[in-house]
Amino acid sequence: MLDFVMRLDGPIELGLLYALMALGVYITFRILDFPDLTVDGSFTTGAAIAAILITNGVNPWLATLAAFAGGMLAGICTGLLHTKGKINGLLSGIIMMIALYSINMRIMGKPNISLSQEANIFGSIDPIYIMLVIVIIGKLLLDAFFRTDLGLALRATGDNKRMIRSFGANTDTTTILGLSISNGLVALSGAVVAQQSSFADISSGIGMIVIGLASVIIGEAVLGTGSVFRTTLAVVCGSIIYRIVVAAAYEIEWLEASDLKLITAIIVIIALVVPTINRAMKQRSQARRRSTELLATQGKTKGGAL
Repeated sequence: MLDFVMRLDGPIELGLLYALMALGVYITFRILDFPDLTVDGSFTTGAAIAAILITNGVNPWLATLAAFAGGMLAGICTGLLHTKGKINGLLSGIIMMIALYSINMRIMGKPNISLSQEANIFGSIDPIYIMLVIVIIGKLLLDAFFRTDLGLALRATGDNKRMIRSFGANTDTTTILGLSISNGLVALSGAVVAQQSSFADISSGIGMIVIGLASVIIGEAVLGTGSVFRTTLAVVCGSIIYRIVVAAAYEIEWLEASDLKLITAIIVIIALVVPTINRAMKQRSQARRRSTELLATQGKTKGGAL
C-alpha cells in the first residue's frame, strides 16, 4: 500500500493531462445537455495537429494552440449540423466523429507519429507542474467566461431553450459556441497527451467520451455541485480520482492493461448507480418516517376522541 501511495505522482499527472478533456465533456453533457460524441474524434485531432506541426519544426506552444483551434473547428461543424442542418444531436456527434477519423488520417499521413526526438512544451520540467498551471489557468478562464452575459446565456441554453429565446438570445449561437469550446479543450488535452507520451496515434481518442463522463460523474459525487467554481473544481478532481482508481485497480493481480475499458465502464456504472440507490433509500426512509408520524397523529386523535 505504501509503495502504491509513493507512485501516485503518475496517476495525478495523467489526471491533469485529461482534466482539460473532462472539462470539455462537462460543458456539453452538463451545461448544454448535449450528447456530443465528437469527443472521440476531436481528441485525436488535437494530437494529430500538434504532432504534425511539431515534427515540421513549429514551436510546440504554437502547435498546441493550433490543436485547440482545430478542436474548436470540429465542434463548430457538429454545432452547425445540429442547429442549421436540423440533425439530431447524438447523430450529429456520431457523423462528425466518423468524419474526423479520415480527416485525422489525412492530417497525420500515417496511423501514428513519433515525437520522441522532438521538442515539446514540457522541456526538462516535470509535466505535472506544467499541467497544474495549464489546468488552473484553463479552469479559471472557464469560470470567468461562465459569469459573463454570453456565458450565462450558454448555461441557460441547456436548462431551458424556450425561456432563453424569449429573452432574445440566439440558442443556435450559444449551442455552437459551447460545442466549439468543449471540443477545443478536448483537442488541447489530446495535444498535451501526445507530447507527454511522445507519440500520436489515430486510435488514441477511442473511449475518451466514457473517460470524460467518468471524471465528471466521480467529481460531482465526491465534491458535489453548486457554484461554477466548485463544479469545475469537482470535474478536475474527478479526473485525478479516476486515474487513481484505475491505478489501484491495476494492483489487482488478475487484471491486465487490456482491461482498461472494462474498468472504466465498471467505474461509470458504479458512479451512476450508487447515487440512484442512495436517493431511493432516502426516499423510502422519508416515506417510512412520514407513515410513522401519520399513524402516531391518528392514534392521538382517536385517543382524544375517546
